[in-house]
Amino acid sequence: MTEPTPASAAGTWTLGDRTVNRLGLGAMRLSGTGGMGRGDDRDPDRSAGVVRRAVELGVNHIDTAGFYFSASGRANEIIRAALAPYPDDLTIVTKVGPGRDLATGEWGDWVTPAGLRDHVEHNLETLGLDRLQVVNYRSNGRDDIPAAVAALAALRDEGLLDHVGLSNVGVDALIASRRVTDIVCVQNRHAAGYQRSDSGDVLASCREAGTAFVPFFTIAGRAREDSAQEQHAVVQTIADAHDATPAQVRIAWTLALGEQVLAIPGTGDVGHLEQNVAAAALRLAPDELARLSELG
Repeated sequence: MTEPTPASAAGTWTLGDRTVNRLGLGAMRLSGTGGMGRGDDRDPDRSAGVVRRAVELGVNHIDTAGFYFSASGRANEIIRAALAPYPDDLTIVTKVGPGRDLATGEWGDWVTPAGLRDHVEHNLETLGLDRLQVVNYRSNGRDDIPAAVAALAALRDEGLLDHVGLSNVGVDALIASRRVTDIVCVQNRHAAGYQRSDSGDVLASCREAGTAFVPFFTIAGRAREDSAQEQHAVVQTIADAHDATPAQVRIAWTLALGEQVLAIPGTGDVGHLEQNVAAAALRLAPDELARLSELG
């Protein structure tokens, strides 16, 4: 029997003082097929099995959030049930910012800097941790990002977290935030055929500073927004040439963006997880990477 490809096949990078394999796991789909209450709910025991299998395959970077939940389960609690006490080399990254009622699941106002303590403490409680390793502030594009970063830095100084990251930001906000404190990672929408207009500038800034860049919607691409299920013909053609899945091609393209780029594809299915991790070893030709990049 062929041994499964380990997550380490994609190489490693650092998040602050933590070394992680560049192929990680996103937790949004652990609680439902659409994540955050969208789609169908998932069996939390089955999802816990996905998390355990990910760690068996060498995944040591899990991206989650306290607002990832559905009626059947909460991503943080699924991770805790699957892995606590946590392996020493596991890095759990969480996000704060979006307001969501924990009882009803309804979305509310974005958190103020003063309210970030509650978000951080909720993640500590649901993950069963005394200290969070990395906390990303997720911007809505209309907020005072440096003020939020300053609030997280203060909570770090109190001992509630180790490192601060950002999500959904442009270059100006990233530069302003760096004046407040060190930023260890940036999470932005960046997928073949579905990139922010300023993605290239943010990625270049991360490269220059040695900051981890962690794209989301790697697999879903534009389908996350418009519900289109068809794979782009270019993606499918390249997948066929490598006897791979379109998802694997998208992951490989993401990892080829640079050594400091981390992939966090999400799934609630063990089979899909194993395929995603196997993409750590998939290498695309320069012309294939160029064709995918041209999708925009």
